[in-house]
Amino acid sequence: MSVVNKETLKNIIQNLNKVSVLVIGDFALDEMIYGNSHRISREAPVLILKHSHTKTLLGAASNAAHNISTLNSGKVAALGVKGNDYYGSVLDKTLQSANIDATPMIVDESRVTTTKTRISGSSAQSVTQQIIRIDRETTDPISKEVEDKVIEKICELTPHFDGILLSDYGIGMITQKIIDKTIETARNYNKFIAVDAQENLGRFKKATIITPNQPDAEKTIGYKITNQETLLKAGHDLLEKTSSDMVLLTRGGEGMVLFESNGNITAIPAFNKTEVFDVTGAGDTVVASVILSLCAGAKGAEASAIGNLAASIVVKHFGAATTTIKELTETIEDINLDNIQELQSKTV
Repeated sequence: MSVVNKETLKNIIQNLNKVSVLVIGDFALDEMIYGNSHRISREAPVLILKHSHTKTLLGAASNAAHNISTLNSGKVAALGVKGNDYYGSVLDKTLQSANIDATPMIVDESRVTTTKTRISGSSAQSVTQQIIRIDRETTDPISKEVEDKVIEKICELTPHFDGILLSDYGIGMITQKIIDKTIETARNYNKFIAVDAQENLGRFKKATIITPNQPDAEKTIGYKITNQETLLKAGHDLLEKTSSDMVLLTRGGEGMVLFESNGNITAIPAFNKTEVFDVTGAGDTVVASVILSLCAGAKGAEASAIGNLAASIVVKHFGAATTTIKELTETIEDINLDNIQELQSKTV
């Protein structure tokens, strides 16, 4: 018998839009420029594109906030840094258009707004293909002055939200002092705190849940997960290194495994293993739906199952996608939860 109940999950999903989350992290913008091949330039042997349109999308922590916004009707705020530049204003507008409160964002005069510009072209005889990517980013750690401003905002805003999401993409916003103050403040106010980080997971101590993918987890523990024995050891080591309440290890086509500090271990298989198209941004979707579910009253295994369900929807779409309560409610009807099993229970 599954350790989660479908009716319980449905009730939790219906309550996702009743809770609020503050996202703290590396906010970024994806600029997509499209054009049609026109001719070869006379100035140099390069292709000239005739511009057709430009799209701006939310990346990194911005994408996590976007996933939350579509699930909780915009009860989400963004706390990060941006440059005093053109793309800073574009980021603000794009966040606001996604129903995300961008007012806590802090301007850092020494940085550029993290932006990844992808230029793609097509012709009448071919599909659209990416030609080049241009990255604008400052990866140095933020200054003490900016760090103090962020911490002041953390202390001011945390009491007003049900949960906190720390999203670290290694761009320089998430310093150790910000990590420690965020988790300390969240704990003081009895708030749930989720962490999505790509490396150095040991920096995040005493979070409610950490959601690394397997390659990033392996960087932290220092060995490969190759079988059941190393999988269980990895969960134990990650809990020990982070002192977190839970670690949700995402494993792509192998699904997820939830390790809890109370001794419970739950395996959740991928819900649509044969239909995966694009995993871009799926980790953001998982952590967004997990923190919302915890805030809405879910237990660890229930929140993880909803995270898995949300990921199974967004990977069917190209690029970073989001899902909705309606989609989750409809999709869960066709999901078999019987394969969600305890690998280990505190009662054993």
